[in-house]
Order: sequence, then structure tokens, then C-alpha cells
Amino acid sequence: MSKDNRLARLVKNIESYPTFLRKPLLNFALRKTVKLVGTAKVEVLQLTKTHSEFRLQNRKKVQNHIGTIHAAGMALIAETATGMVVGMNVPDDKVPVIKTLKVDFLKRAKGDLVAKAHLTEAQIQDILTLEKGEVEVAVTVTDVEGKEPIECQMIWAWTPKRR
Repeated sequence: MSKDNRLARLVKNIESYPTFLRKPLLNFALRKTVKLVGTAKVEVLQLTKTHSEFRLQNRKKVQNHIGTIHAAGMALIAETATGMVVGMNVPDDKVPVIKTLKVDFLKRAKGDLVAKAHLTEAQIQDILTLEKGEVEVAVTVTDVEGKEPIECQMIWAWTPKRR
């Protein structure tokens, strides 16, 4: 088993707190670190090294002119879910960056959105062992009816940190 990175250690540390405090603490930490995630109030539902799940509530501040979550909010939730699952695995001497963010808008979303992203064991091994590289992260975004209003392609890269 590889050494946990800073984000994975934070998540593991938060897991030692009482259950009722875990999600508020994790949300606070992620929202403080990634400012746009905080502004939109993206909510973490689950975050592990292989899977992430995030929700964006259909609140007035993230709505478009027709009362649904704005296109930028839809992209944000998918980018957050994929970025965080990658972030759980990238060694501390590397930096993850989004390389490709492609979103096709298929239908009007209804209500809140939930994004679920996951990595395979092979993808995680690449992240852990390659000096630099890229990975396409599988993600689905669903609305309250269980429909997928968007289809996404998210490619994340990692490179050594500059000193």
C-alpha cells in the first residue's frame, strides 16, 4: 500500500471524528481550499481513493434564467467529483491539473445534481508510479429524476511540482 497524500490523510483524519461532524468538517476543508466549490456550496457525499460523490443543490445563487442549475455549475460538479478522486491519489510531489473538460448538454436538469466519479486500480497505479501522465476519469451526473442531463469527458494530468 502506498503512502497517503495530504488530501487522503485529511479525509482519514476526519473519519476519526464523530459521525455527525464528518461531512461538515470535510465540506468546510474542501470549500475553503477550492474557493469556487465554496461559493457554489458543492457538497461532498463520499470521497475515497476510488470513488467520489458530490451534490450541488438547485439554489437561487447557482440557477440560470430558467430556474435550473447553470451550465457552469453542471460542469463544476463534474470537475469537482473527478478532480477530488484524482486528488486523493496524486503524490504530494505532483500537482493535478484538468487537461480536458468537455461537457455535452443533453437535456434540461430537474432539481439538484449528483456527480459520481471513479478510478480503476490500473489508473490509480499509473497516478502513483508515473512521473507525469494523464487519465480520463469516468463521471456521471444525474438529476433528481435519475436522468443524466449532461455527458462529460474529464481528462486529468499530473506533473512534478515546480520548485
